[in-house]
Amino acid sequence: MRLRLRGLGAFAALALLAGATGCGGDDGEGGGKGEGLEKSTLTIGTMPVADTAPFEIARAKGLFAKEGLTVRTQTLSGGAESISRLKAGALDISFGNYVSFMLAHTNKALDVRIVADAFQAAPGTHAVLVADDSTVKSFADLEGKRIGVNTKRNISALLVKAAAKEEGVELDDDKAFAEVDMPNMGTALKSGSVDAVQAVEPFVTQITSSGTGRVLKDLGEAPTQEFPIAGYATTAEFAKENPKTVAAFQRALKAAQAMADDRALVEQTLPSYTKITAPVAKEISLGTYPPELSEERLRRVADLMAEFGYVQGDVDVAGLLIRGG
Repeated sequence: MRLRLRGLGAFAALALLAGATGCGGDDGEGGGKGEGLEKSTLTIGTMPVADTAPFEIARAKGLFAKEGLTVRTQTLSGGAESISRLKAGALDISFGNYVSFMLAHTNKALDVRIVADAFQAAPGTHAVLVADDSTVKSFADLEGKRIGVNTKRNISALLVKAAAKEEGVELDDDKAFAEVDMPNMGTALKSGSVDAVQAVEPFVTQITSSGTGRVLKDLGEAPTQEFPIAGYATTAEFAKENPKTVAAFQRALKAAQAMADDRALVEQTLPSYTKITAPVAKEISLGTYPPELSEERLRRVADLMAEFGYVQGDVDVAGLLIRGG
């Protein structure tokens, strides 16, 4: 499924726009009996962004409760926080970007297991933009200049580096990128503090519609079209000790991911947990919500990380995945 709009994918940035903060409540359905489950109450790390729409659909439709699960949430600001909270045992399962999960695992910061897919890029969901009056016409024109990204050496920079290399341009993480909070991307372009930015929706639409900037490269197109952005993960220890609970979570989320194929349902859901208004929800570009984990798809993330030196050697993608549910 491809849902079209203009502009988490760098999801952590959109969290800054969200209405929800701190800890959330349960799924609102009162929970189920949970017979056979090792643990019936789960604490899930999430972010109030378009990427997590299926999770919110599952809560609203009582899909977790039907599996005997009571779901409580903690709102996160980004992938690094998901890793630290999983490691501390504050979360049972967490939403996060795949680069953060794979980095944590390969660096032995956390023995990660990915339990569900969440979000895949599509045209318009991620873009490199320059000021409207900029003389920059290609990545070659950005050599020696600064590109604003939400976080260095993570999903944002990785997508930009891949697109630049496709045009024969090599970008150095330390020299080419500057960290800019996503809501401040337009201001950074206007002030000239950076020469380009990597933004996501709804910021892409805000920047272009205001006349502040224009799209230099749509990162939802080749070579990073349909790129896996984020998923849900737990620790190897939790997965081993709670296999039936993990499977129940997987079944509920899988059903919701499939329901998110209905764009109208996603549009209806977004304003309920983010500050994306109903009119904006109808206009922005949305990616897709894969119902199944795919080793082949996630291998693209690992391969790109290895290509640009984010990890040394191969990432055991198959070993990271827990299929089922």
